[in-house]
Amino acid sequence: MAIDFIIGRKVGMTRIFDNLGSDYPVTIVEAGPCEITQIKSAEKEGYTSVQMGYLEKATRHTSKSEKGHFDKAKVSPKKVIKEFAFQDLENIELGQKITADMFETGDFVAVSGVSKGKGFAGHMKRHGFSGGRRSHGKNSVMRKAGSIGAGSDPSRVWPGTRMAGRMGNENVTVKNLEVTRVEKDKNLVFIKGAVPGAKNGIVFISKI
Repeated sequence: MAIDFIIGRKVGMTRIFDNLGSDYPVTIVEAGPCEITQIKSAEKEGYTSVQMGYLEKATRHTSKSEKGHFDKAKVSPKKVIKEFAFQDLENIELGQKITADMFETGDFVAVSGVSKGKGFAGHMKRHGFSGGRRSHGKNSVMRKAGSIGAGSDPSRVWPGTRMAGRMGNENVTVKNLEVTRVEKDKNLVFIKGAVPGAKNGIVFISKI
């Protein structure tokens, strides 16, 4: 069983054309190269997983404990470390390099990342409320949330009530995205549609 996950960096979005002349949006992701920095087994850690590193990190910015961890795997220090649950550890080795070669056109993937932070947002933008009626006699209720519950009983706001607050900057996973092109020499993967995060944001890609 080959490794079916990788760490990448969102390069940006563009559009590409198919053979019929139709265009569709794609997100370009630089997938790897990554290196395996640790292998966890059921005998030693109690579960099986693979830890992977991405992007080179200057030695002067690496602590002694981090340096020892990377030296054990015989890889250079990495900026981004991510652990993926994985069962079949037979053909996995420390320092093994993972690249975009694992993807083929037509593959379906799940992409996880941190969504763009939008700051403090109101009810309508954050939750899609319609606002108050714009009819005669209404005043200053057009973008209000309306009632949030009963007064005397329960005399409190229920946890989870949809209200204004911080929007975005959350871990988001988008599933069933199609790989439309792979440039293996540049480690670029073209994924149909949008993936979470801003340009240069770190994303985690898993085959489905």
